[in-house]
Amino acid sequence: MNRRLLALGLLLSLPASAEEGMWTYDAFPADAVKKAYGFAPDLAWLDKVRLGSVRLAGGCSASFVSPDGLVMTNHHCVRSCIEDLTTAKDDLLAKGFQAKSAKEERRCPKIEANQLVEMTDVTPRMNTATKGLTGAAFNTALKKETAAVEAACATGNDVRCDVVTLYNGGKYQLYKYRRFQDVRLVFAPEFSMAAFGGDADNFNFPRFGYDVAFMRVWDGEAPAKSPHYLPWAKEGVKEGELVFVSGHPGGTERKSTVAELEFQRDVALPNTLLSLAEMRGMLREYASGSPDRYRLARSRLRGVENGLKALKGRQQALADPALLARKRQEEAELKKRIDANPQAKASTQGMWEETARALDTWRRTMDDHRMKGAGDAFRSELFTHAQQLVRAAEELPKPNAERLREYTDGQLPALRQQLLREAPIPPELETLGMTFGFNKLRETLGADDPFVRLVLGKEAPADLARSLVRGTKLGDVNVRKALLEGGKAAVEASKDPMILLARKVDAETRASRKQYEDTVEAVLKRNGERLAKAYLAVNGTSGAPDATFTLRLNYGQVKGWDDNGKPVPALTTFGGAYGRDTGKDPFKLPDPWVKAKGKVPEGTPLDMATTNDIIGGNSGSPVVNRDGQVVGLIFDGNLPSLGGRYAYVPESNRAVAVHGDGILAALEHVYGATRVVNELKGAQQAPVAPGR
Repeated sequence: MNRRLLALGLLLSLPASAEEGMWTYDAFPADAVKKAYGFAPDLAWLDKVRLGSVRLAGGCSASFVSPDGLVMTNHHCVRSCIEDLTTAKDDLLAKGFQAKSAKEERRCPKIEANQLVEMTDVTPRMNTATKGLTGAAFNTALKKETAAVEAACATGNDVRCDVVTLYNGGKYQLYKYRRFQDVRLVFAPEFSMAAFGGDADNFNFPRFGYDVAFMRVWDGEAPAKSPHYLPWAKEGVKEGELVFVSGHPGGTERKSTVAELEFQRDVALPNTLLSLAEMRGMLREYASGSPDRYRLARSRLRGVENGLKALKGRQQALADPALLARKRQEEAELKKRIDANPQAKASTQGMWEETARALDTWRRTMDDHRMKGAGDAFRSELFTHAQQLVRAAEELPKPNAERLREYTDGQLPALRQQLLREAPIPPELETLGMTFGFNKLRETLGADDPFVRLVLGKEAPADLARSLVRGTKLGDVNVRKALLEGGKAAVEASKDPMILLARKVDAETRASRKQYEDTVEAVLKRNGERLAKAYLAVNGTSGAPDATFTLRLNYGQVKGWDDNGKPVPALTTFGGAYGRDTGKDPFKLPDPWVKAKGKVPEGTPLDMATTNDIIGGNSGSPVVNRDGQVVGLIFDGNLPSLGGRYAYVPESNRAVAVHGDGILAALEHVYGATRVVNELKGAQQAPVAPGR
């Protein structure tokens, strides 16, 4: 057995660490921080950091770092934007980007920024709407009430409202965001420096990556004002110091049932890993064909490699018998507590058996749903646009509460941005993706399956993909806009091959989605809510809820760890980066770094490890000190942290961040980004809300 996994299993029997937990801002354990570190954030401090935090559509975090809308995040969080702005003659992904003036800042067509401004408990309203309901009726009522609550809250395109599920349905909150849809690129380093070390160093430490980017949100013709920003610390953080991470962890399953974890281990993860491995091979072969192909595929390949490594780490964690043994023990103890509480016992009667049956249904129908309902057969941005247009024509005339969720009033601004963004869609990659999807469709469901015959007819997958991509006009945003605004009449009159395909398969794909929602999703949601309420009844809210890509705050310290007897230091340095340079990818420092050698003292911190409890989605999160000042930027975790989806192990789980001193030093001395540096330093004097 892998020694890291063995250590994970043994450590799971230890009491929960004080640093464990991705806490909502309205339930942050300030007293626990004070007990451990002698400092407790007060309400003013929490409000300041919350309003300085930003969520990026697409799965990342960020923060305001000046009063003029300057936003800091990771390079890999804005890589799609840089790709959209890149051409064969102007390869911004390879050489980086720097706006010398406001006029040179370039809009990112795919990026939306959200700032959480208000949280409201809506648990009683949601519970009333679903009271006494089960199965599909429960799910339908929950979605209708969610749509109604969000629509009443979203008063304009600059407001986003989401009903957030906490404790797996034990609580519901309405999160109201200020929405920024005009986000512009200000600074980005070279792709090779942001991802220095490539896949070999990914989820490892020591790290020497400069995974940093700056954007700006605009309001009309001027930068938006952001009075609640996080000022830059004058002094960098040192080993052992208290730090906080404010961000949007994507998802954890620490409160899932054992049956659900076993399903992930045995069914869901193996399926996804196999698909990603095949996709990686396809992209590697394609990228090796020419420099231009490499340019087109490098970012997508990096994303697939990252996902493959992350999910492999999750599966390895679940494959550790000690982890599941501990989870079984915890579940058995919870059942005993529930059985001792008559009300909790009555509310969970038959729940475990229902969950098991739903998972069995999911096991038997997963292939069908993956290909049809989830769209794995159609790996194409152009097809996604076609499907969105076909469904918008059907859904938008319906009452708001009866639409598919992504077409409700509260979600429409995001949908319109996706459809109407002016971003290039590379035809070669579209053809490659569709060919892959069509081949997987036939391989998974079989050549004689009616849906396979409906999609492919007598065409070979590659030939069909090529003809669809060549024939469609949906790459033109004006064509998409005309179809969206023209509604059902325009869509039904369209002869575009992608639209025709989307219309042809819509009934089947909708049916597959509905079957999953009614027989699997509805049961798991309802039973998750039942279990959560029972858990809260017998245990209270002593622990943080599972992550849901909503704003959370956690605390920890700058600290290394022991890796099989080898001490891993908490900090890496500029000197270490130069020592790691081999002159060949993925350990080749770009020219600006080579030329700047000696301008930054070798001992200047570059990256750091901390004990903060993070997960995917925290990428781009600011690391702040007890004064609420920026001292770093989260961009990764170490290998043991991959099991953090299921459990936090304080001895080895580490977050990885670019050190604040390293960010400023490279901006100033490597890139000469004086405009950004001056803006950050000019914001250092901002008043910061005190703690207690």
